[in-house]
Amino acid sequence: MTAQQDQQEVIDFLSRPESHGGAGPVERVETHIAVIFLVGDRAFKLKRAVRYSYLDFSTPAQRRAVCEEELRLNRRTAPELYIAVRSIGRRQDGSLGFDVGDPIDWVVEMRRFDDGALLEAVAERGDLDPGLVRRLADGIAKFHESAEIIRVQDGAERIRSIVTGNRESMAAQPDVLAAEKCDALYRRSLEQVDRLAPLLDSRARNGFVRHCHGDLHLANICLWRGEPTLFDCLEFNSDLATTDVLYDAAFLVMDMWERGLRRQASLLFNRYCDMSGESEGVATLPPFLSMRAAIRAHVNASAAAQMDDAEKARGKRTQAGEYLAAALTFLDQPLPRLVVVGGFSGTGKSSLAGKLAPEIGGAPGARWLRTDVLRKRMAGVSPEESLSPDAYTQERSDKVYMRLMDEARAMLSAGRSVVVDGVFARYAERSRMEELARQAGVPFTGLWLEAPPEVLKQRVSGRVGDASDADAAVVDLQIARDPGDLSDWRRVDAAPAPDAVLAAARNHLRD
Repeated sequence: MTAQQDQQEVIDFLSRPESHGGAGPVERVETHIAVIFLVGDRAFKLKRAVRYSYLDFSTPAQRRAVCEEELRLNRRTAPELYIAVRSIGRRQDGSLGFDVGDPIDWVVEMRRFDDGALLEAVAERGDLDPGLVRRLADGIAKFHESAEIIRVQDGAERIRSIVTGNRESMAAQPDVLAAEKCDALYRRSLEQVDRLAPLLDSRARNGFVRHCHGDLHLANICLWRGEPTLFDCLEFNSDLATTDVLYDAAFLVMDMWERGLRRQASLLFNRYCDMSGESEGVATLPPFLSMRAAIRAHVNASAAAQMDDAEKARGKRTQAGEYLAAALTFLDQPLPRLVVVGGFSGTGKSSLAGKLAPEIGGAPGARWLRTDVLRKRMAGVSPEESLSPDAYTQERSDKVYMRLMDEARAMLSAGRSVVVDGVFARYAERSRMEELARQAGVPFTGLWLEAPPEVLKQRVSGRVGDASDADAAVVDLQIARDPGDLSDWRRVDAAPAPDAVLAAARNHLRD
């Protein structure tokens, strides 16, 4: 009798409602490595008795160990969801039960949540709003900050091994994944990793390689008590989950981008960088996004080969080809540019900059730098927390703008386009940004937003939960000053509806 056949008795036991005290009907969800039983307000996850090149669940002892590891690791981000590891044993009469007799198998007991709470479902409903994305990015940044640092020296080699593994997995699906495209992807990926090797090794030495989630995408995040909660991390292979924190985050960015959620992907990337202080590491995003798409390509191709349903198999093959094309596209990064959005408070600078960012440069768009957010970070508070007036002295503001210059310079050096938004009411502040672009050898566009004073005051008075602390009194102070020469900047009427302002800005960027 095989291990899988021997496990059938356990599967039958978990499938019966009476095994769960009559809590309700049992729904069963099956994957190639687990069977999940949903009953009442609980979920029980059984590891299949299988062995693959990357995992071994073939014995009860191994399944117990991986269940305990799943509980431990997922409690880092979802302590309320992961309840316990339960044994299934045999009673004296031969029947099976929870936590009785000598254990013959093990399950992870979890709290059940509604399928509609998955962020995948939230996104499909169109409810992945900016506030939710910001909270998600904050949670990921906090998780990465607390994750165990794994001190290694071979940052580049670890990434090369993933590229090589992807190539080997793709080669096993020649009928789905075109060999010439796979070869091109492999060659170009290695070229980028080789170019970035000093940076990757430096990041490994400096604590950016950590025991991460490992499988961070929308289907592994749910809303629990209204908050985005990471769950179902990669528990069966610590080496696969031990990686650069940006490679971990790149999976979710790629997932959003390929679902057409471009603004959400851009916001997630930028908010994550704002909260984590990530800077030169953004140079790794092209290969990291590509590698994540490549994994999706060969996973879908492999799934298609195992399906009996011809229509579903065809869909998986189509997805595999699309992810392969995306993996190649992610490696294409256009030359960077610098766009600065200036104007008095209430002109809608941040609203416009946030919409422009995903449209500029390669995925996931430009690095969006806000003076308001940077000022809060320098003060050690969250972007939405208010600051006292003494945080807005000219001396403090000068420091903010100098730090802004440094961060923009680092992004441009990393090959990433930059969109900056701030008041830039002084000629010297604007000219320094233009000079930065000249020094970096990148195109520059300055957009100056304008609107009547009454419009500006009305807008700032209605703000809630924004990084800007400006009010009507601040607007009065700003409009009383002469901003100086604006002849080199494109003036944009910011009074109309946001879509009209965006269209005007796009036209200026195309000039």
